[in-house]
Amino acid sequence: MYLRASSAVARLSSWLSRGDRPRKPAWRRWIPAVAAVTAATVFFWIYAVPQLLRFRFRTGMSWYDMGWYGFGPSRTYVSFHEQSPVIEISPAGAQCDQRYTFLAPRGDSVVHPGPMILDAQGELVWMKDNWGTTQDFHVQRYKGQDYVTYWQGDEEDGYGHGSWYMLDSTYTVQYVVSPAGDLDGDLHEFHITPNDTALITIYDPIPYDLTSVGGPELGWLYDGVFQEIDLATGELLFEWRSSSFYTPESSYEPLRDRGHERTFGYDYFHINSVDKNDQGHYLISARHTHTITCIDGATGEVLWSLGGKDNEFTDESNGVATQFAWQHDARWQSPNTLTLFNNAANGGHDLSAVSQGLLLELDIPARKAKVLTSYDHPQDLMVVSQGNLQVLENGNVLVGWGHSAAFTEFSPDGELLCNVHFGASAYFTFGRIVSYRVFKGDWVGRPDTLPDAAIAEDSVFVSWNGATEVAAWRLEAWDGIDIDNMSFVMIKDVDRTGFETEVSFTANVTSFFQVAALDDDGEVLGKTAILQRGSESPARSSILGHSWGVTIIMLFAIGCLFLGLYYAISRVLRRQRSRGDPSYRLVAHKEEDDGHGPENDHLPI
Repeated sequence: MYLRASSAVARLSSWLSRGDRPRKPAWRRWIPAVAAVTAATVFFWIYAVPQLLRFRFRTGMSWYDMGWYGFGPSRTYVSFHEQSPVIEISPAGAQCDQRYTFLAPRGDSVVHPGPMILDAQGELVWMKDNWGTTQDFHVQRYKGQDYVTYWQGDEEDGYGHGSWYMLDSTYTVQYVVSPAGDLDGDLHEFHITPNDTALITIYDPIPYDLTSVGGPELGWLYDGVFQEIDLATGELLFEWRSSSFYTPESSYEPLRDRGHERTFGYDYFHINSVDKNDQGHYLISARHTHTITCIDGATGEVLWSLGGKDNEFTDESNGVATQFAWQHDARWQSPNTLTLFNNAANGGHDLSAVSQGLLLELDIPARKAKVLTSYDHPQDLMVVSQGNLQVLENGNVLVGWGHSAAFTEFSPDGELLCNVHFGASAYFTFGRIVSYRVFKGDWVGRPDTLPDAAIAEDSVFVSWNGATEVAAWRLEAWDGIDIDNMSFVMIKDVDRTGFETEVSFTANVTSFFQVAALDDDGEVLGKTAILQRGSESPARSSILGHSWGVTIIMLFAIGCLFLGLYYAISRVLRRQRSRGDPSYRLVAHKEEDDGHGPENDHLPI
């Protein structure tokens, strides 16, 4: 039975391979290949092309901006356990403001997100690894004293649930500010006025009929709210709600599937900045209605609206003064001038969108608006969220590019003075490193902690997180006399070299020692704990973190892509050649009949 079955299979195989068997037309053999290529092309166009278009490679880019050192190059330290960004400053001979920079980097490529102070050369001054999200970090003055302030909390659905923190020069939290009433503080604004009051933003979900925009009748709306409160008492001085003056129809933000739940309301307004002038009028920016609105400080009535569907102004600058979109950070500069950051984009859909800082002049009685100065990044950035503009004391203008890891300083007339990147610009649109706002300011930090130190074989590394007045470090060694009542003698002074300084040992340092921080006058600001030589052996610090990472990933991905395409095309061509060439056609083999059929064959025993 086994032999008969085998013979039947052989005969069937022989018949199937006969040369005179009807063959499919050549064009029918290409149908599967064409279908596969079409499907791959559609998939590539829908999913891959939009991502590829987000890359911002261009001629003349530095190795830093191309990602040679990683998405966000960082520096590690020996005496300090956190990492700070390595920045790139351009152009050559950049005229950067020499004051401190305040930012709060966060994102997938940020190792330690939180508030951070850098000096003009990009050296770390102070940083704090916060829980949750930190935004809007800068110096503000309250009752004649400087504080560093920031919002900290949880970010959800584009707004925040948290509080605002005010830290003194020792980096001790002195005030924690929350809104008046049973409301959560939003991340977008905390502005201390010259009258020692605070302007704060709130997102309050309220029941609302959304049928006018295609939503449910019993729906939910995020009401854009701001308050002015007395910081000393917490008393509510003023409150304004967008729902009393702006309807959902004024929004450019699509409803989509929002508005059905309290925790997923329709964010039609999206208030993101509040300012107040000497006349007591408020200026608010609403991202999703594309409007800058002036509010009467007594009645809360809308005095005028610039931009958006409710624009009241004639544009004398070919649309630039009124057709800004998705903007941030509107600020009074005088009774008839204001600044704002024009994002011009809310996503990567319009690749021609270019973000910019704007200085506008308003003729309010005549309702006319024009652009006085535009502040543009040299790489024409498209910033899909966040950003700010600060007019410095010397008249220069600092623009923080929000979703793009950069800040740029301009002269008053818009000339580029200093451009700083704290992430690779080729990947800015991916948002791997962002900072909601960036500021410059004066600051004196006197931490109440001890300086940090880490001992190596022949040296000690010292740093002091937050100390701004350290000019030098003094190495002091135990005199070896009384271990119960130690006395130390000066060995040498070493100039401070950035955030962390390495102080080499001399022959005099044989056992116990300490390092003192000195100011410009040689006065001691603080000392490390007593240390012992030979007790530790830490790793050396690293100047650049994440090097080669992006390059290796890109080369691997490109190599896999080309290898896959080569293999697929080669296989299709080989199959076509083998089917089309008669010399490769299978020929049936006919065995001679010896008179013994399969039924006469016997298996060996």
